[in-house]
Amino acid sequence: MDLDTPPPDLYGRPRADRFMQRLTAFGDGYSSALGSPLLRRSPRRPQSRPTPPLQLVVAARREVAADVVELRLADPSGGPLPAWQPGAHLRLALPSGRERHYSLCGDPSDRAGYRIAVRRLPEGGGGSVEIHDTLHPGTRLTARRPRNGFAFCAEPAVLLLAGGIGVTPLIPMVHEARSHGLDWQLVLVGRSADTLPYAAELRALDRLRVHLRTDDEHGVPTGAELLARAPHGAAVYCCGPAPMLAAVQQALDASPAASLHFERFGAAPVTDGAPFTLRLGADGPALDVPADRSALDVLREARPDLPYSCHQGFCGTCEVRVLAGRPEHRDRRLSTEQRAAGALLPCVSRAAEGETLVLDV
Repeated sequence: MDLDTPPPDLYGRPRADRFMQRLTAFGDGYSSALGSPLLRRSPRRPQSRPTPPLQLVVAARREVAADVVELRLADPSGGPLPAWQPGAHLRLALPSGRERHYSLCGDPSDRAGYRIAVRRLPEGGGGSVEIHDTLHPGTRLTARRPRNGFAFCAEPAVLLLAGGIGVTPLIPMVHEARSHGLDWQLVLVGRSADTLPYAAELRALDRLRVHLRTDDEHGVPTGAELLARAPHGAAVYCCGPAPMLAAVQQALDASPAASLHFERFGAAPVTDGAPFTLRLGADGPALDVPADRSALDVLREARPDLPYSCHQGFCGTCEVRVLAGRPEHRDRRLSTEQRAAGALLPCVSRAAEGETLVLDV
């Protein structure tokens, strides 16, 4: 017998074992059926269903600073809302069809209502103006369940830095820090005292740990000045405009702080882009995207109705489809399969210099 040839069956018998034949045939059939949708999940496991949107009603509204309105959103039936953690945001569907993200700024232990605060931006994309002008107590809304892209790790020592409306995600962190007995400090900065949301509320929690600073009285702070109150080895949580964040990043190494967590409430500046071209359809107009602008900004000049929200590549609202060209994906949302199918988030993703992306828009 050729030693390289396997025996007819496991025991070296001259005829194949009938039981093993049947078992092998069954195994081959089962393995080939693994690609069938019927066998992709356990028959005992229920089919997963999309999470339905939250039904909310505006329960209360008040002004908390100049051009800043607070909304309290509740379950229309009075039931408890889903739990959330500090740093979470709510994706709100407005009556116009716009979708916008807003940080939850209440106490996470309060399950009776969600609190958001919105600054009016007349030159923005229309979402803040719609909220200020049309959302009043009794208005019904839908929203996605809270998601967190700015998680609070509750380090023993923390410094919270807020620029104006950027205080909203930090307020829940204050509540969390107090409940855990952490060594915390909060610095809230703004143009003037009337522009600082929740200043009185925060000072009432702890006047010794909450520090207010306004440009008209103290001047625009440097990164070193903002970080000066950091406890030694502190984790810094910062939310504010891009110049404030850049100043803090540059001064971090020379400060007492040890780490930095941050969230922008606007698009990050494009610092490593190259010029490329967008074409709207196979035979449509070509749009030049400069090295220092996002594809979304250029697209919205030609298509003002193009939806968008976060400007940071995590919500997916601005998704478009690429028909041709090689994009450089920079988002934090799309899967490999979605990218391969042509999905693109133009708020952050780009293309190489000289490349042309043909879009289905």
